[in-house]
Amino acid sequence: MINLYPTQIDSISLHRVGNKNKNEGIFLSDEIVRLNDETTGLLKEYFFRPFREKEENYFKLANEVDVEFNELHKIVSAIFDTPASAHENSKKIARHLFDQSNHPHIKSGEVYVAYLTGVLLDNVKVDAVGIFKSELKHDFLQFEEKGSNLDIVIQQGININKLDKGCLIFNINKEEGYKVLSVDSNRYDAKYWLEDFLGVDALADENFYTKNYLKFCQNFAKDVVLPAEDKQQEVLFINKAVNHFAKNDAFEESNFLNEVIANPELIPEFKHYKVEKGPKYSIEDVSTFDIANKAVSDARKKIKNVINLDTNIQIKMDFINPESAEKFVEKGWDEEKQMYYYLVYFNKEQKS
Repeated sequence: MINLYPTQIDSISLHRVGNKNKNEGIFLSDEIVRLNDETTGLLKEYFFRPFREKEENYFKLANEVDVEFNELHKIVSAIFDTPASAHENSKKIARHLFDQSNHPHIKSGEVYVAYLTGVLLDNVKVDAVGIFKSELKHDFLQFEEKGSNLDIVIQQGININKLDKGCLIFNINKEEGYKVLSVDSNRYDAKYWLEDFLGVDALADENFYTKNYLKFCQNFAKDVVLPAEDKQQEVLFINKAVNHFAKNDAFEESNFLNEVIANPELIPEFKHYKVEKGPKYSIEDVSTFDIANKAVSDARKKIKNVINLDTNIQIKMDFINPESAEKFVEKGWDEEKQMYYYLVYFNKEQKS
């Protein structure tokens, strides 16, 4: 889990990269940017906010032969070895980005390379290199006094509330390709940023396995539990699955199956589904791993505990304890009306 609040910007370099396909050039600054307290505060919010709001999906720098052949890995390693070389190496980063900027859709923009200290990663302080790019320009109004009148001046600038692209490369696990976080607000050129420039692969850590296993469970609930049972049992299953992850530090598949799957007949179905669909989530050979709490929290936010009925009625089962749905909600069949029904037990209505 990452905490960027104590992070300090040790140095920052600013360059501009154009689109090679459009014969746009590259501008490299001779010196680092001189920051004051106000500028530093604004830049920290601009750079770091997307990483606080986004799921922590970690990557690693990679290469099909060896990670040492990853261009960014070479440059970042030199910066970590000698932080004083950050500015000169930032020029190499800008040139590398420029060399990948040859698709007509890629936009020119400013590239910021920051050396960061004091980043808390899993409660351990590490240094990091941050690479950020601003692309989209927005019109804004300025006002000038001209004599006895105020005049409107239209200018262009960047929206500091929305970073276009960025990555954080943490000085940890160098031999495996470091640990990397990336954000990209403009999805029209995702290959250019992730594949061509960064050259990353997904990092198979506890966050990766926790997130993917829970996604797998959601699809098992939809594809198997729902057709075999009903919507109530689908919602119950995924709630039980998330709660199992939430209350355990480590995952063990046999314990998970015994605790979460109420119908024993569904256990072989689950195992078969894992053989069939497991490779899609990279969990086909995974049965034990440490659980990442942040990934569990993110998954819980996305779960829809709602049963939508064709009578325009919704039943929301928002239970911290999923067994409540079994105790207080019953499903039945009314012979006279030839319709299903849900019977809900309660003591009193709660005020909204």
